Amino acid sequence: MLSQRMQEALNKQVLMEAQSSQAYLAMGSWADIQPGLKGVTKFFFKHSDEERMHMLKLIHYINERGGFALVPALAQPVLTFPSLKKAFEELFAHEVKVSEGINELVDIALQEKDYATHNFLQWYVNEQIEEERLARECNDKLELIGDDKSGLYLFDRDIMTMEQE
Repeated sequence: MLSQRMQEALNKQVLMEAQSSQAYLAMGSWADIQPGLKGVTKFFFKHSDEERMHMLKLIHYINERGGFALVPALAQPVLTFPSLKKAFEELFAHEVKVSEGINELVDIALQEKDYATHNFLQWYVNEQIEEERLARECNDKLELIGDDKSGLYLFDRDIMTMEQE
């Protein structure tokens, strides 16, 4: 059974995952109307779906452990970006914030000796290591590319394979 504190903290993470999903959905929509960014568009939409899956996994866990998962109201995400680089900087900032939230949950689980939740959260800890790495690599590559359109073309072409590296 979840404590009230743990349930509230997990519901806060549900909100964070939902906000990330919405933010990436907005990034995907923005990328979709930019010329030549079909790979980037797919990347953002795929990550929006993944964040929604992370949210649903939390919802199921909360309810399974005797709590009540709340479906959060969401604020409007940023809809446009001055550049692709700025969109990916925002993506990285989201991933860092999500990691901080997961770390807080792990801390609460350990304080409360809620080892079942601690065990459940290890999947998220590992997932966030990968998500931050990928976001950092995308930002590093965009930094290298600068304003080079041929580099941007290659980035767009290769982005969906970067996750497999």
